[in-house]
Amino acid sequence: MVADPVPLQLTAELFPNGISRYAVGGFLVGLGTVVIYVGTGIPAGASTFLESTLSYVSGQSRFQQYVSSRDWRVVFTLGIVLGGLAFAATVQSGVITTSLYEAGTTGELYEVGGVTLWSTDVQAWRLLVGGVFVGIGTRIGKGCTSGHGVCGVGSASKTSLVGVVTFLTVAIVTAQIVAALGVSP
Repeated sequence: MVADPVPLQLTAELFPNGISRYAVGGFLVGLGTVVIYVGTGIPAGASTFLESTLSYVSGQSRFQQYVSSRDWRVVFTLGIVLGGLAFAATVQSGVITTSLYEAGTTGELYEVGGVTLWSTDVQAWRLLVGGVFVGIGTRIGKGCTSGHGVCGVGSASKTSLVGVVTFLTVAIVTAQIVAALGVSP
């Protein structure tokens, strides 16, 4: 049987560096989601971290709804941050080499304590504004990409499917507009 060249060509265009890095990343995200769900019975999602953290210092009912799950949410978020730091200190710095990683082009390398790290060239105000928009969007959408995109779609939630289609459409349109305007970091 001969493979149809159109899907192969489309795959090569969508994934010019191969599909393995995406498969490995997807597997790890899925595995983490399963571990969290099996361990807590709660779908993994990062958007409730702020509200669950505020439950430590505020007595408002809005924040108190997360008291029972706030400890694992803090651990979950710390794991995201520490995982990123571990990746930067090992793979990005060159201590560990892998074909699954290709250095970015919108940043610069610098050295801290003998470890080479990478920093983005994206202006701080853009990161801040983007973070605020993401925060507002996750509250309006009642969840984030990890909650809706991984857990919600995986459980065939209609709300999550609509949410994912909406935020992907907005992201693609925004990226196209920004590119057409010639905006760079």
